[in-house]
Amino acid sequence: FFCQPAQRCSYTYCRGAGMKYLRILTFLVLFFSFAPDVSAQGLPRISVDVAQSNNAEDAAVTLEIIFLLTVLTLAPSILIMLTSFTRIVVVLSFLRMAIGTQQIPPTQLIVGLALFLTMFVMGPTWERVYENAITPYLEEQIDHTVALDEAMKPIREFMLKNTREKDIALFVKLSREARPRNIDELSNRVLIPSFVISELKTAFQISFVLFIPFIIIDMVVSSTLLSMGMMMLPPVTVSLPFKVLLFVLVDGWNLIVQSIVMSFK
Repeated sequence: FFCQPAQRCSYTYCRGAGMKYLRILTFLVLFFSFAPDVSAQGLPRISVDVAQSNNAEDAAVTLEIIFLLTVLTLAPSILIMLTSFTRIVVVLSFLRMAIGTQQIPPTQLIVGLALFLTMFVMGPTWERVYENAITPYLEEQIDHTVALDEAMKPIREFMLKNTREKDIALFVKLSREARPRNIDELSNRVLIPSFVISELKTAFQISFVLFIPFIIIDMVVSSTLLSMGMMMLPPVTVSLPFKVLLFVLVDGWNLIVQSIVMSFK
């Protein structure tokens, strides 16, 4: 369309499928450039206006929208830091390394499985958040301050059950705050990082146990190849099918998922 296939471009993909998509894109651009005005066809119009308002309710709605956008921006961090996602995704990533399949399963699949397992584990906690905080707030029974406090109670309870006292003591010491007399006085500033490093430690412990059978297979294969004088053959190439076979025979995915879910208190 824009270049001669045999003269200016030497890439096969550009001469083939790439030029097809380029033609389609050019057609769409030209079509919408010379298309008639569609505003007269009854399509919805979206606009954002900033103007002075004498009504306090309009300002309150605006602040609620800004607060909602802020929460949506922090949603990925909240999902990673305040839920079981950290432990699950780390264990699944170590499992892929232990088997030695490089990019199998793909990273997208691991993250997706970790996300759905997180939804399964955190289901009861999120149900309590919805019943105790979101529903009363939508029904205007409580304000946003009380809703946030009520929403954090089930999440704090989940984090406290899965956080080691040693990690909490570390961050209390680092924060130089007064020693809390009970759980209610423990701030989120201390609890959240304590929960994260506790999750990492637990994930590494589970991953170490996962590595043991696969390392044994690698050692056996390496010793066998060395005794046969086949030093030029990479042991990883030979041990990979045996590791995959072992993982399938013991129903590895069932055991891994069961172990991860049961590890949460």
